[in-house]
Amino acid sequence: MSYQVIARKYRPQRFSEVIGQDHVTQTLTNAIQQKRIAHAFLFVGPRGTGKTTIARIFAKCLNCTNGPSVDFPDDDPRCVEITEGRSLDVVEIDGASNRGIDDIRELRETVKYSPAASRFKIYIVDEVHMLTKEAFNALLKTLEEPPAHVKFMFATTEPEKVLPTILSRCQRFDLKRIPVSLIVSHLAEIAAKEKVEVEEAALFAVARAADGGMRDAESILDQLISFCGGKVTEQEVLSMFGLTSRQHVVNLAEAILRNDPAVALQEISELTKAGKDLSRLVSELLLFFRNLLVFKISGGDARVVEVSESEATHLNELGKLPNAQRDSLTRVMEILGESEWRLRESASKKIALEVAVFKAMEAARMVSIDTIIGLLGELKGHGPDAPARTSQPERLPATAPAMAKPPAPAPIQMSVVPVVPAVPQTPKPSISTPVAVTEAVMKETPPQPPSMPGENSSLEEVWEKLMDLMGKTSAFAKTYFQQAHPVSLTRKFLTIGFTAEHSDQMSLVDTPKTHSLLQTQLASLGYPQVGVKFVISAGPAPTTEPLLAIAPEPRQPRPAPAQPVPAVQAPRPQATTAPQPQPSEKAKEKTAPVPFNKDDFKNDPLIQKALEIFKAQIVEVRA
Repeated sequence: MSYQVIARKYRPQRFSEVIGQDHVTQTLTNAIQQKRIAHAFLFVGPRGTGKTTIARIFAKCLNCTNGPSVDFPDDDPRCVEITEGRSLDVVEIDGASNRGIDDIRELRETVKYSPAASRFKIYIVDEVHMLTKEAFNALLKTLEEPPAHVKFMFATTEPEKVLPTILSRCQRFDLKRIPVSLIVSHLAEIAAKEKVEVEEAALFAVARAADGGMRDAESILDQLISFCGGKVTEQEVLSMFGLTSRQHVVNLAEAILRNDPAVALQEISELTKAGKDLSRLVSELLLFFRNLLVFKISGGDARVVEVSESEATHLNELGKLPNAQRDSLTRVMEILGESEWRLRESASKKIALEVAVFKAMEAARMVSIDTIIGLLGELKGHGPDAPARTSQPERLPATAPAMAKPPAPAPIQMSVVPVVPAVPQTPKPSISTPVAVTEAVMKETPPQPPSMPGENSSLEEVWEKLMDLMGKTSAFAKTYFQQAHPVSLTRKFLTIGFTAEHSDQMSLVDTPKTHSLLQTQLASLGYPQVGVKFVISAGPAPTTEPLLAIAPEPRQPRPAPAQPVPAVQAPRPQATTAPQPQPSEKAKEKTAPVPFNKDDFKNDPLIQKALEIFKAQIVEVRA
């Protein structure tokens, strides 16, 4: 007897022997048992997954001696005829060779005749998508209402090329790629029957090369046995088919995650000299990062990624690296996915692969914008009395520049007496003039708090410094305060006013984000725990007096009791009406409207950087 290849020798002969297609075989088994057998079936799936095999087994179940039955004997003469391809009632047609309308006309003539010896006359059409449009249309009527003794079984790898009118007349079964673990176990059984010793790593290499097709895996194993003899090793598999060892893939992936270009270039150079298929290398590298991502998400379940124990150990170790975060792995997979297509058309595959690896390194080191915003929120406005954060952003990788928190300013108990304009005041004595104070006055006067950074600053100067800090922190946010002016600064609040003409701008700034930003800048100026509120005010409160008083609220001094005083006493000034102070030139400049230049805004470095990061553009929206 002539030699029979492994793919034919170990071809499944009943539904229980089919590997990895339980959803199809179980449905057909139930249909036979319930006697709900349709007249047309379409089997769809990649090559080598069992489409034609399942069609033949189904034909055996229908035409066996005591059928339709799933449990038919192996020596049933009708089943043996179907297995050997000499049954007159089971006709197999190659759709690529018999694709014309004349072939379909001949088929339409033969379906009228009853089967010779079996219960059904079955037509198995392989690669049915190769039929022409005219041939499909000629088959429609027969396919929709065939004789009771006729069954059609179609197989195709490209269902999108089959006319929708044909698809609607068939029961469709989609066959999936066979998992690596099932292919490995099946090949191990075949190797044991053939009395060949095959390493487990070699079986995994064969299963990965088969890409989910059992027939491809069996053909590769058959070729390896002829090449290696009684023992097959992983190195022989890799050298014979130009595959890359898992250790090289792991080393290259580790170099990407550790940002080590020297190791990556060395690995690529060695694989190129060894004649490895670089396009296949990118595919395996992409699959490795996919397995690493799924491995992290599943909590280290090796069964989900279908890898060996040694590879699961590598995944566990690499998953602990700082750059092996979910978003980083996703970006690396996007880069490798794009390079996989470019590598097919590239003249120099080695250079294209090196560029793709360098891009993947940069993608692994990148930090998401959400993480940066979260860290900036930590750095801004979180003093010692601020509430703790309920959620912490994902930590930066170790390779990213460290961002340390600035030391929070020490808490200072202070308040500032608001400046009340247009109130008659008495001339104040000079600071250098000695003042006589009685013991009673000393008891009633509260002790003065320690000095603070802004005690010699006027309200206008504090406002100017605050706006300078706002401009450095957010130049865009500073533009909201062009029409604003300070009203007062008390122990608890900084009051900011807007004129009635510009009251609509209050809604733009009266937000929690702006409040937090202003409080942070006030704390850096020496005014911690001071809130912000916005009011409608007629204009700024003009004052040039320094903010000297630091008390919770201004008090009216009680009249001193009539007691003798020491000889040295400052003369008591006469009460006069102070003239209304006029706003300074600086204040006028502050309240004057500032023109908004669109070109300056677009050319601002911060705006340009934001457009570059988000790949956006500025558009003008008119109401």
